[in-house]
Amino acid sequence: MKSKLLLSVAAFLGLLAVAGPALAHHGDVAYQDKVTELKQATVTNFQWSNPHSLIEVDVKGADGKVAHWVCETAAPQALRLIGWEKTSLQPGDVIDLYMYQAKTGAFTGRLNHVVLSDGSILHDTQLGGDANKGKTRYNNPNGAEPNESK
Repeated sequence: MKSKLLLSVAAFLGLLAVAGPALAHHGDVAYQDKVTELKQATVTNFQWSNPHSLIEVDVKGADGKVAHWVCETAAPQALRLIGWEKTSLQPGDVIDLYMYQAKTGAFTGRLNHVVLSDGSILHDTQLGGDANKGKTRYNNPNGAEPNESK
C-alpha cells in the first residue's frame, strides 16, 4: 500500500514538473522592440482588470482617419504599487501613449509609458523603464527609487 502511495506521489510530482512551464505566464515575444508613439490620443476606455489592465484610445492619423488602439498594461495590483489608480485615465483624457506595437501591425501593443496632459508620467511595470533617459519604472513623486533614502 505504501509503495502505491509513494508511486502515485512521485508520478504526480513528475507530471507537475513537466507541466509547470505550460502554466507560466506569456512573454512579450509578440511585440516589437521599438517604441511606437501615439501623440494626442483620446482615451475611450480604461479597463482596470486582471490579468492585464487595458487602455483604449482613438488616434487621428495624418490622413484624418481615426484609428482605435488597445494597449495592454500590468495587472491593477502591480500598477497600484507604482502610482496608478483606477481613475488614472478617464474617457476623454488626451494623452501621449508610448507602447510596443504588435509585430503583426495590429493596432494593439504593450505599454511603455503614458504622458498625461499635465506632463506627469505613468510607467508600466514590465517595460516602462527608459534607461536612455535615466528614468525607471517607478513613478515616485520625489524621484527616489523604493530602496533609496531621501
